[in-house]
Amino acid sequence: MPSADLTADISAGLSADLALAPAAPAPGTAESAHERGSARLVSRIATTASNWFDRSIVLLVIVAIWEIAPRLELTDPAFLPPLSEVLRAGWELALNGQLAEHTGASLMRVGVGFAISLLYAIPLGLAIGWYPRVARLLNPLIEILRNTAPLALLPVFILLLGIGEVSKISLVVFSCSWPLLLNTIAAVQQVDPLLIKSARTMGATPLQLFTKVILPGSVPTIFVGVRLASAAAVLVLVASEMVGAKAGLGFLIIYSQYNFQVAQMYFGILGITGIGLTFNWVLVWLERRLTGWRPATEGKKQ
Repeated sequence: MPSADLTADISAGLSADLALAPAAPAPGTAESAHERGSARLVSRIATTASNWFDRSIVLLVIVAIWEIAPRLELTDPAFLPPLSEVLRAGWELALNGQLAEHTGASLMRVGVGFAISLLYAIPLGLAIGWYPRVARLLNPLIEILRNTAPLALLPVFILLLGIGEVSKISLVVFSCSWPLLLNTIAAVQQVDPLLIKSARTMGATPLQLFTKVILPGSVPTIFVGVRLASAAAVLVLVASEMVGAKAGLGFLIIYSQYNFQVAQMYFGILGITGIGLTFNWVLVWLERRLTGWRPATEGKKQ
């Protein structure tokens, strides 16, 4: 019958439409997905907080002892004031402008000296490590100078260059030179010989060999020297500022000691530590950007 056929066609069409239509979400599906996302976020935050606490627990204990021990008179507050008083003294230095003055002077000296040492020590180390003739020529002088303590030469630098900025920057350059130079030489000499042979077999020119094989392979070890040089720069700068300077965090530390402003002295020490940590963080970040080709496991070991 026509009506029966029409009814059958309509039923078949409705069945096909229902089959093609997306299934309606089950009750509570959207809510459960949202809950799972929230649970993952909470778990990630908890994991991050746990990792941070594991890395910082020793520092938190030291901070707590520093604050509590002087207040309980376990130590003499005159010689070790509570951390809160040290931070209050630093806030006062920031308000009267002395903190910016001293920090700016120290950053200028260490930055200029560190930059100068980078510009000459790394290229010189690459040349010594790559050309044996240059190494034979300069190795005796390097062995003598690198075993001379930079602080032992501080009076010499002051006598020859005065007590101004030149002597301080020159001492920073001298102290940074040896970690940079020695690690760069070692980096070039430790490049895998198979890589060098392979590049030569493929017809690489000396310039291509240096830029495509030697230099990339040397970067990780060079950065070890860069980080060691940054620590040496801060150390030597503080000593030079304590001897002959009118500004700088080293001057602030020794001046505060002479005037028995103990809280300011400790804050100056914390300021030097903060500069060193900042330098190290910047260098680690830069190293990761420049050595992104290294395996992830190798980066985690550092």
